[in-house]
Amino acid sequence: MLIVAAEKESENPLGFVWVEFVLALVVFGILLFLIWKYVTPRFEQTFNERATAIEGGLAAAESKQAEADAKLAELEQQLAEARHEAARIREDARAQGAQIVAEMREQAQAEADRIVEHGKTQIEAERQQAVTALRAEVGTLATGLAGRIVGESLEDDVRQSRVVERFLADLESGVN
Repeated sequence: MLIVAAEKESENPLGFVWVEFVLALVVFGILLFLIWKYVTPRFEQTFNERATAIEGGLAAAESKQAEADAKLAELEQQLAEARHEAARIREDARAQGAQIVAEMREQAQAEADRIVEHGKTQIEAERQQAVTALRAEVGTLATGLAGRIVGESLEDDVRQSRVVERFLADLESGVN
């Protein structure tokens, strides 16, 4: 009968065996306890370490970003100062160039005035020489002509000089 009862129990594949059930519960409880006691804290520790590393990385990235932003702002400020300095240098160069051009024009004008004045002086000197030469020649011609007209010799220098001076004075008064 035991054999028959064992055969009946083995025949039912859906039969419930209390011993296996209790044994499965005990093994499950032990596994659950071991996981809760040893595995879960290690997971938590790893998770916390990873979270801390990520947060530290984010903080480091934010600080690096802040440093980069500060450096960029500093570089932009230096660039603006350099542009301002370049503009100032250009303005100084323009002003200097304008001053040099004005000085050169002034020098050129002074040189032109000097050349014109020298030319006028030279022309005046040549005119005086021409007038003197003309007076002498006119005097000689006039005396010779007057001597022929009058029939007298006007070789006397004093007389000749008076006649020439009077003749030229008459000519100048007639022209004016």
